[in-house]
Parts: sequence; C-alpha cells; structure tokens
Amino acid sequence: MGKTKIGILYDFDKTLCTTDMQEYDFIKNLNMTSSEFWGEAAAITDAHEVEKILAYMFIMIKKCKEKGIPLTEKYLNQCGENVVLYDGVLTWFDRINAFGEQMGVEIEHYIISSGTCEIIEGTPIAKYFKRIYACKYMYDENGEALWPALAINYTLKTQYIYRISKGILDVTDDYNLNRLQDESLRHIAYHNLIYIGDGLTDIPCMKMVKSKGGKSIALYPVGQSEKVKPLVDDDRINYVCEADYSENSPLDKIVKLMIENMAILERLKNQEEEQLTQYKLSNV
Repeated sequence: MGKTKIGILYDFDKTLCTTDMQEYDFIKNLNMTSSEFWGEAAAITDAHEVEKILAYMFIMIKKCKEKGIPLTEKYLNQCGENVVLYDGVLTWFDRINAFGEQMGVEIEHYIISSGTCEIIEGTPIAKYFKRIYACKYMYDENGEALWPALAINYTLKTQYIYRISKGILDVTDDYNLNRLQDESLRHIAYHNLIYIGDGLTDIPCMKMVKSKGGKSIALYPVGQSEKVKPLVDDDRINYVCEADYSENSPLDKIVKLMIENMAILERLKNQEEEQLTQYKLSNV
C-alpha cells in the first residue's frame, strides 16, 4: 500500500493572488480599465443571456482582435508572469510538501478556478500543481484562440472534486468519472481533502468538501474579514484566515494541523483494520 494522499484544492483569483488574474497584464495591455472590461462582459451576459464565464472568454477574444493582439497560448502565459501572489505563496508548496513527508503522507495540490488556465500556467507556481482545472481555449491553425475548450463556472467546479477524489483526472473521461467506485479505491478520500477559497463563488466547493468530511478554509485580505462573513453565518466553512501563506501564519499552522490530524486518523484506521483482521484469522 502506498502513502496516504491528502489533496489541497485551491481557487486562484483572490485566493493565491491578490485580484482577478486578468487585471495584472491582460486588461492593461488592452488599454482598458478593469471596470470597462468586466462591464463589457456583463453587457454580453445581459443582452444575450450568455453564461458569465463564456461572456468574459468571448470578450477576451473580441478585444484582442480589436487591438491587434494575437491571443495565443504563449501570450496568455506571459500575462501570468506578473501576477501578484499573496505573502508566502512562493515557498508554501515546498514547505507543505515537506511537512507531509514528515507526517508520512503525500500532498497533492490542485487548482479549481473559473479563471484562465493559460494565465495560471504562466505563473511561477504552476509547476506545483498536479492538475490545473480552469477555463481554456482551443486554437486555430495560427495558434490563436478560436473558441472555449473548457469553461468552468462556480457550480461546475464541484465536478473536479469528484475527479480528484476518484483519480479520474482527464477532463474528457466522463465514463469512468460516472462509474460506481468503491470508497476504498479512491485516489484521495473525501475526508482527506482541504479546499481553500475566498468567497461566495467558492460556496459550492466549500460546502461539498465540508459535507463529505473534508475541510474548507475561507481566506480574506488583511483587514477585510467582513468579506467572508456570509460564509461563516451560513456554516459553509470550517476555518477563516487572513490570506497570508507565510511560515507560522495562522493559515500555515491550521493546514499543518489538518494534515497531521488526517495522517493520524489514517494510521489509526489502518491499525484498527490490521488488528481486526488478525483477530478474525486467529479465531478461524
């Protein structure tokens, strides 16, 4: 039997970085303000009843064409290079992985975001994620974005929790995703999942992970705890922390306690099964 796996699932915008990822370089390069860009996306939604995520993906294509900017995968990757991450994020993954090793478990990190996958892939932390589930484009023969290949809205995000738990990580594999799977065969047990998000758009994922025995954490920028008050009032989360990933921060300490607790419970469960099996065999 391999090491017990613990999955840490993250939203991206305002969870790992300080604002919406398009606002660092992408929107600035269009010579637009953030309110202008998101306003045009909202107008598309209102005028044509277009789903909000598809609307912003459409506006990204439309505005790049108008400005003569080739919307390629490489360009989007470059728009991720200046994303501003919260304090401690750059060293977080190595520290948490090392702590998992100390506890005898393996930590896997995943992104589940309604943001742009190609921008996330351009950030310096992309290498730490086993999978990045976020909105993606398909590209034409010139390498320019043609149409959404994947659009993930707030409720669709929950699908990826099922995928991660079952180990069905290929987004095109719906057959195995929907097959009945014995709980003992899961890649990561639900009670060994930790979801970290920042607000109302994370509610479906937070609620699902919490209801299945995992842990949900809501983050807020320093001094803005009121942003997560609705999540506390509605009992959607287990913990609330400032968005600070630095060593010995409250978030760092809480996640390490969660990992330690999960590791201990797994060892206890394994020992219980072992002893019961030995007892049964000795009395055959």
